[in-house]
Amino acid sequence: MAASKNRYVTLIESIFLKYYQAGATEVAFRREDIVEVATLLNVTLPKNLGDVIYSFRYRTALPDAIIEKAPAGYAWIIRATGRAQYKFVLTKEANFLPNLNLAKTKIPDATPGIVSRYSFDDEQALLAKIRYNRLLDIFTGVTCYSLQNHLRTTLTNIGQVETDEVYIGIDRQGVHYVFPVQAKGGTDKIGAVQIEQDFAVCAEKYPNTVGRPIAAQFLDNATIVLFEFVLTDEGVRIAEERHYQLVSPDELSNEEIAEYRRRSSPPF
Repeated sequence: MAASKNRYVTLIESIFLKYYQAGATEVAFRREDIVEVATLLNVTLPKNLGDVIYSFRYRTALPDAIIEKAPAGYAWIIRATGRAQYKFVLTKEANFLPNLNLAKTKIPDATPGIVSRYSFDDEQALLAKIRYNRLLDIFTGVTCYSLQNHLRTTLTNIGQVETDEVYIGIDRQGVHYVFPVQAKGGTDKIGAVQIEQDFAVCAEKYPNTVGRPIAAQFLDNATIVLFEFVLTDEGVRIAEERHYQLVSPDELSNEEIAEYRRRSSPPF
């Protein structure tokens, strides 16, 4: 694994430096550049070329040689611009990390026991808990229905994208919503690129709905963090964040229920 990571670093770093010019805010490249750079540097090509780019878009921090080319307060991300075409883009820095000072809301855990028994602390377990406990309905105030898991589609000027799960929702006034959900298990971080793509999925694939991208991750084994995002002039930003702790019914006291009622705002 370490050898693969070092190889990926060498390849992506070399591609960036090959095209970068001082002061640039965008650096375009193609997937074929991986082959060309690997040949030039005598680096063994990975079996899956796309994994090199995917790794740095969604899982791994870019190499220091790239990071240091960004001015203070900015960061490089990789965006898809078409089939096998990409570009490094300089954007305002954004870290989508849970606010540890935020209060937790206890929710009676409706996850079937047999599902809990065989669940792991990963993305699929997280999506299952969200689904069985209707956390998206609670979080958004909209009645939501799971439409599709692992949506893989192609977008104009972007190429192929993936979303962990898509929900369709309807509110009391009949407005339709689409909620692309990105789930992060383990130490994976929520990336601005994935959320940008989810906004694009909403606009292109569900034009008659209101698009509201969501991200979810475990804070601990029993607590789930949900984020909703907005697009601003500075890029993707958090619009709403809530922490839901799944508990057995006897762990939710009358005093806590009364406190939730006091801190809630009237619905009308």
